[in-house]
Amino acid sequence: MNLKDLTFQNSQLKVSSLDESLLALFPVSKHAGIHSVLFPWSWSELKLTQIKSNQREKRNETKRRRRRKRRGEMFVVSCLTSCCASCACGACTSAASAISRRSARLAYCGLFALSLILSWILREVAAPLLEKIPWINTFAHTPSKEWFQTNAVLRVSLGNFLFFATFAATMIGVKDQNDKRDGWHHGGWVLKIVIWAVLIALMFFLPNIVITIYETLSKFGSGFFLLVQVVILLDFLTNWNDSWVEKDEQKWYIALLVVSVVCYLATFAFSGVLFVWFNPSGHDCGLNVFFIVMTLILAFAFAIIALHPQVNGSLMPASVISIYCAYLCYSGLSSEPTDYECNGLHKHSKQVSTGTLVLGMLTTVLSVVYSAVRAGSSTAFLSPSSSPKAGATSPLLEGDTESGKSSKDAEPKPVSYSYTFFHLIFALASMYSAMLLTGWTSSTSGSSELIDVGWTTVWVRICTEWATAGLYIWTLVAPLIFPDREF
Repeated sequence: MNLKDLTFQNSQLKVSSLDESLLALFPVSKHAGIHSVLFPWSWSELKLTQIKSNQREKRNETKRRRRRKRRGEMFVVSCLTSCCASCACGACTSAASAISRRSARLAYCGLFALSLILSWILREVAAPLLEKIPWINTFAHTPSKEWFQTNAVLRVSLGNFLFFATFAATMIGVKDQNDKRDGWHHGGWVLKIVIWAVLIALMFFLPNIVITIYETLSKFGSGFFLLVQVVILLDFLTNWNDSWVEKDEQKWYIALLVVSVVCYLATFAFSGVLFVWFNPSGHDCGLNVFFIVMTLILAFAFAIIALHPQVNGSLMPASVISIYCAYLCYSGLSSEPTDYECNGLHKHSKQVSTGTLVLGMLTTVLSVVYSAVRAGSSTAFLSPSSSPKAGATSPLLEGDTESGKSSKDAEPKPVSYSYTFFHLIFALASMYSAMLLTGWTSSTSGSSELIDVGWTTVWVRICTEWATAGLYIWTLVAPLIFPDREF
């Protein structure tokens, strides 16, 4: 077999390995051997080129499928996101529209509680961010971390204060429900939340001098809030005692006696514990002893005055006020500086300060909530003069039932509480919460872990205790001094 025959057989093997497409393009003829001899590389290169083309086509097809799949997934995700956003927006709108006249006051309480949570969070995490803001950190030497924590809390408090103070100013003179401002007080919650958030955000663009002025005003506003809180507590105890006495049953009288005895025993036992904690042996703790002894003297004075024959008092409110004064004494003593030798809780300062904070925050929220609920009561300064007294069963206009109904349809219905005082309570509570979180701005020189600690806090608590005692004694003796006035 010569070389020409071998070349021709080799070309036939190569041709047989080609796919049908190549054969269709280049059919083999009798001159294939000559073609293979002249161009031995053309068939293999053509085959590789076709294989690469097929592979390239497959890769492109795979990419197109992936792109189509990705587009589909993105479309589904966008649809789901749009649906979720629409549902969330609809839920918020529905929740806001579902706030009725009765639940509007609780919604304001929820907004106030949200501001407390926001203040607490920013106090813990916002200090590094505020250090980088040029109009806040304007000092040649960067202040301590505690300064920025206090500044963040005061800015949130200022925004919250402006929100409620603005509402208090706009609601002056609202006497009936036909007033357009009555609808604004109860509705428009989506816009209110936006305004509240914008106000708080804008506070972080104010210069430090504004925050310093607000810090000073907050101390006075917080003191006034504490007085209002005491008045609300006295109003609650009076209504509690009267509600049980009006039942005129022996079991309720026994219940009043049990509550009174338990509260007085708790007051005396708690005072003994305070002697152990805040009068350690080997130290001269005359100031702490004075505070505790004054608490015991006030407790005895409450009982003696309330049980006096000429005083129309009761032992139950006196006992509750006594244990409340004991708590205020404890909160004041536990707020003494950690390096003070008479503070027996200095080894657990962090735990005590956090516990005091939580209890104080709960007391603040509950007192504000109660002030909102009690805003429609018969107390003179809580309700407008045109509002009906709480518990009144007679119609607003005299006459028979039918004429009363027709008159009610014709005449505008008075509001049940003072909207101005209601929002003013929240504005003052915003100041008080800022003082509570910052230790009355005296914690900037101490540890950032300690809250509501310092001599300023001590004297605020003790003065609040004495003011509580003075107001309660005044409610007992005022009818004797001014018998012609109604209390």
